[in-house]
Amino acid sequence: MSYKSLLLFIIINFIIKSWARSPVCYSVGEIRLMLERFNVVGSVLYVAAHPDDENTKLITYLTHERKVRTSYISLTRGDGGQNLIGPEQGIQLGLIRTQELLAARKIDKAFQYFSRANDFGFSKTPEETFTIWDKEKILADLVWVIRKTRPDVIITRFSAQPGKTHGHHTASTWLAQEAFRAAADPRRFPEQLVYVQPWQAHRLVWNTSRFFFDTDAEFRKDTLLSVEVGQWNPWLGKSLTEIAAQSRSMHKSQGFGTSATRGSQLEYIAHLAGSKAQKDLFEGIDLTWSRVTGGSKVQKLIQKVLSKFNYSEPSALVPELIEIYQALQAISDPFWKEEKMRELQAIIQACLGLYLEVTTDEYYANPGNLINIQVEAVNRSPISVFLRQIIAPNAKWDTSLSYPLAFNIPLTFKAQLRIPEDAPISQPYWLVEKGNLGQFTILDQRLVGKPENDPAQTFTFSLLIEKIPFVFSIPLVFKKTDPVKGEIYNPFYITPPIVLKFEQSVVLFPTDHAKAITINLRSVQANTKGILGLKLPAKWKAVPLQQSWEILQKGEEKKITFLLYPPQNPEESIIEAYAQVDGKEYNLGMEIIEYEHIPTQVYFPRAQCKLVRIDVQKKGENIGYIMGAGDEIPQSLEQIGYKVTLLQEQDLRPEKLKFFDAIITGVRAYNTLTQLKYAQPILLEYVKNGGTLIVQYNTSHQLVTSDLGPYPLKLSRDRVTVEDSPVEILEPKHPALSSPNPITLVDFRGWVQERGLYFPSEWAPEYTALIACNDPGEAPKKGSILVARYGKGYYVYTSLSWFRQLPAGVSGAFRILANLISLGK
Repeated sequence: MSYKSLLLFIIINFIIKSWARSPVCYSVGEIRLMLERFNVVGSVLYVAAHPDDENTKLITYLTHERKVRTSYISLTRGDGGQNLIGPEQGIQLGLIRTQELLAARKIDKAFQYFSRANDFGFSKTPEETFTIWDKEKILADLVWVIRKTRPDVIITRFSAQPGKTHGHHTASTWLAQEAFRAAADPRRFPEQLVYVQPWQAHRLVWNTSRFFFDTDAEFRKDTLLSVEVGQWNPWLGKSLTEIAAQSRSMHKSQGFGTSATRGSQLEYIAHLAGSKAQKDLFEGIDLTWSRVTGGSKVQKLIQKVLSKFNYSEPSALVPELIEIYQALQAISDPFWKEEKMRELQAIIQACLGLYLEVTTDEYYANPGNLINIQVEAVNRSPISVFLRQIIAPNAKWDTSLSYPLAFNIPLTFKAQLRIPEDAPISQPYWLVEKGNLGQFTILDQRLVGKPENDPAQTFTFSLLIEKIPFVFSIPLVFKKTDPVKGEIYNPFYITPPIVLKFEQSVVLFPTDHAKAITINLRSVQANTKGILGLKLPAKWKAVPLQQSWEILQKGEEKKITFLLYPPQNPEESIIEAYAQVDGKEYNLGMEIIEYEHIPTQVYFPRAQCKLVRIDVQKKGENIGYIMGAGDEIPQSLEQIGYKVTLLQEQDLRPEKLKFFDAIITGVRAYNTLTQLKYAQPILLEYVKNGGTLIVQYNTSHQLVTSDLGPYPLKLSRDRVTVEDSPVEILEPKHPALSSPNPITLVDFRGWVQERGLYFPSEWAPEYTALIACNDPGEAPKKGSILVARYGKGYYVYTSLSWFRQLPAGVSGAFRILANLISLGK
C-alpha cells in the first residue's frame, strides 16, 4: 500500500477526549479493557432530560461488562436547576453541569451528547414542556444523535406516562419513542443526510425501577428483563457499582455525592418498541466483527492480540496492533471504520506510553497575540517512534524535526505561536447566537449534539511508528504548577482584546438620587487606549457619557465609574457598555467559573446591566444572613439600603444576634449546614425575644433538624412552576402585606422561571398563610409564605424563589421581602 493510501485511511486526528485536563495516561488494566472494547462492535444510546438523570450503574455495566460504545444524550444542560455549591444560575449553571457530565463520562467511559433544548425550569407535564420547547427542533437533534451514534439499543430513563415525574422527563421519553422510527425515515429531517444516514435501532426500552411506581405490587419484576450490574472487574480492582458511584458523584452542584456499593445488584428493563428481548438486552444483535463486511480478519487479529496480552510489556503488542490498523482498510462500513480507527489509535498510544503535550503559561490570548508554548514528547517504550513534524494548521505554524523518540528520553522545547487574526473567540457554540426560553440557536448542523467547543488551538504531531505514518491532534492547554496542588491544567481560551463587566449585573434605585456605577475594563494586550461609553435607555442620564482610558500592561484592569441618574417613576431598563479602540467597538464581558472538580469555564456575555427604578420602603437596617447552598440575596438587599452581615457558626450566639433587625437563612441552609441543628434553639430564642427570623426554602430530604419552626410544619415537593401563575392575596391587612409597602397583585408581575418550590403542605394553626398560587389546572397552594408570632417576634417560612427574583431585579419581590424584614418594627 502506498504512503498516500495509508495517509488516507490511517491518519485520523485523535483529540484527547478530556482536553481541558492533563493528557490521559492508561494503566495496564485500562489498556486491557480498551482492547476488549475494540473487539465488540455494538452501540447503545441512553436518553433523558437533564445532567444527573442518567443511571450510571447501567451505563458502567454497558461500557465495562458488555463493552459496547455507550452514549448519553441529556436533552438539556440543566440551566434551570438549583445549585448546591455556589450562586451560579442559568447559563453559568448549565456550563457547570455540562462539565460535571463530562467528568462523569471520563470515569464511566461513555460518550456525552446534548440537544439544543434549554432547561427553563420545572415543568409538571410534557404538554407544558412542548409549549416552550420547539418539539420538532428537539426531535431533530435527537434523530441526529441517533444517526450519528447508530445505537443497536436505545434506552430511556423515564416512564411515558405523564404525571409521575418532571415534564421534561416524560417529554424525553416521548421524543425517544418518536425518534426511534423517525431516525430510520429518510423523509424526516433530510437535511441531515448530507452528513449521516438513516438508522433503525433494534429496540427501544425503558430502564425502570421501583421509584417510578406507587406500590410494590405495581412494580412487577416478573414482567421485566433483569440485568446484573454488580460485577467485579479484576483489571480495575473495582466493582462496577463502585465506578458508577464515582461517576454519579461528579454531579456535585446537585448534591449527588453517592456512596459506593458492592455485590450483586439488578437493573430492570421494560420493552417499549422494536424486537422484544426475552433474556438479554442484546438478544438477536450481533456484537462481533462478523456484522461488518471485511471484519473477519480484524476479529482474528484482535483475538491473537488478546491471547498474547502481557501486562508487564504492553508495547510488545504494537506491531500486531499496526497490522490490525492496516486490516481496518478493508472495512466497508464508514461508521465502524472511523470509530475503531479512533479506538485503536488510542490503544497504540497507550501501549507505547506515548506522551504528547503542548502547553502555554498564558491563560488566554486574543487574535493576533504572540504566546509562549512548550512542547513535550516522550516514547516510554522500546518500539521505534520517529517524530517528523509538528503543525498548528490554523496558525500557519510548523516545525520539521526528523527526530527519533528514543526509549524514555523526553523531547522538550519552547517556541512561540501567533494566534491567527481571524481566530474566533472561545464562546460556547450554543451561546454564539441569541436563543429563547425554549432552546438555544445552533446554525451549524455539525455542531448539534457536541458537549463543548473543540479546543481553541490544536497541534498535529506527525510520527512514524514502526515506519507507518500516524497523526495525533493534541490540544493546546494552559498549565501551571501550584506549590500545594502541583500541576494544574485548564483550557486555553481566545478572548476579545477588550472585555467589560459591570460590577453589578442589576442596579436598583430606591430613590431618584444618582448612583455611581462602575465598569471593570480589562485589556488582553499592552499599550492600549480608547473610549468607554454607555448606551442609555430613554429617561436615564449618565455623567459623563464617555470616558477615555489607557492601559499599559497586558491583563491590566481599570475601574471606570459613571454617575447615573434615574427617572422619577418606577421602571426597568437595560444599559450597555462599549469600548472603542482604533475604530472598532467591543461590547462583551468575560465570566470565569472556577471549581476544583471541573475545568475552569469562560464565556462572554454582552456587557449589560439591568436598571430598576423601584418604589420600596423599609424598616430596620441590620440583617444577619446565614448562607446555605449559595445565593446572591445579601448583595441584592444591600442595594436597597440594608446592611447585611454574613454570619458564621461562631456568630450564632444570643449576644451577637440581638443586634440584628432580622435574621435570614439562605436557600437550603437546613439541608447543608449541620450547625443549624444546634443553633436552631438559639435562633428561636432570638425570635421569642422580639427578632424576626426568615427561613427560605429547604427540601424535605436530609434536613439537619425536623424542628424548622417554633410550631410544626411539614415540607412537600409542591411547587408552582409558571412564573406568571395567578396569585390570591389571602390576608391583605396583615402587616407583611400592608406595611411599609402596600402589596398588590402588581407586585407578582415580571417574576422569572417560577413562583416557588418545596412548599409546606401542612402547618400548625399558629401560622398564617398570606397568599395562594397555583399552576394551571391545579388547586391553590397556600404554603409559600407562612408567618407566625412567637413570643415578641415573628417567624417566617417562605418557599418563594427569592434566590431567583432578587438577583433578577424583580421589583415586587423586593417590596414583599422588605415587608417581611420589617415585621415588628
